[in-house]
Amino acid sequence: MRRELQAFFTALMFYTRIPCPSWVDHSEEYLRISRKYFPLIGWIIGGSSALILLLLYPLLPITIVLFLSIAVSIILTGAFHEDGFADTMDGFGGGWTKEKILAIMKDSRLGTFGAIGLMLILAIKFLAILELVKNIQESSYSFEFQQRILACFVSGHSVSRFVALTFFKTHQYAKLNDTIGSKSKPIAKGDFPTLDLFVASVFGFLPMALFQHYAVFLAIIPCFIAKWWMGRWFNKWIGGYTGDCLGAVQQVTEVIFYLSLLIIWKFA
Repeated sequence: MRRELQAFFTALMFYTRIPCPSWVDHSEEYLRISRKYFPLIGWIIGGSSALILLLLYPLLPITIVLFLSIAVSIILTGAFHEDGFADTMDGFGGGWTKEKILAIMKDSRLGTFGAIGLMLILAIKFLAILELVKNIQESSYSFEFQQRILACFVSGHSVSRFVALTFFKTHQYAKLNDTIGSKSKPIAKGDFPTLDLFVASVFGFLPMALFQHYAVFLAIIPCFIAKWWMGRWFNKWIGGYTGDCLGAVQQVTEVIFYLSLLIIWKFA
């Protein structure tokens, strides 16, 4: 039990800025076994965003409240995934060889492709969630409203993290040599056990039960289609994934999840 508890706190320390006990470190052993808790971190980040929205919803305009709720998720993660998305946009936008792409992605400076990509994906995320909230508003500030808001935020974060996590099982880690760094390098080593993948899938999909509507599970399909397409793109240009690529997958599939919900709710 203590081993799993330390693995969870290792995931919390690695993927967020949330303070953890002093006995938790970034040892490679615990980083590897902590991977299955990645979607569970989505519960914490998504739940915190939902809590901010629900607390401020009766007090402020919904656009301001939503902006603050998204900001909280970025602050709690230290823009970990947004940074990966921006680096991926810079790398694939400015590089034409594997060596150049990886070199650009490793550069900490933000380029034009990364800046534009971040603005676009954050804008789409904001507008998509805003439309979701407007659709849910039909039930006013009731328990049903609160439950569906929680379901949207937690599911979006947990599902997208699970989709990104599956790269450990389906794709290879891209590198030029042992000196190439990456956010995922410590946790990309070693096999990803099927049991861990199953545990992660439970954490990833369980929050969707809060919707109390089976049709919402269809939103998973477009997320994996996006993962398949992005995986092909990564393989074509750099021969696998990096930590930045995983951040990009998380951001893209989170947005696709929200957009898919909007489409499903039109017909369900």
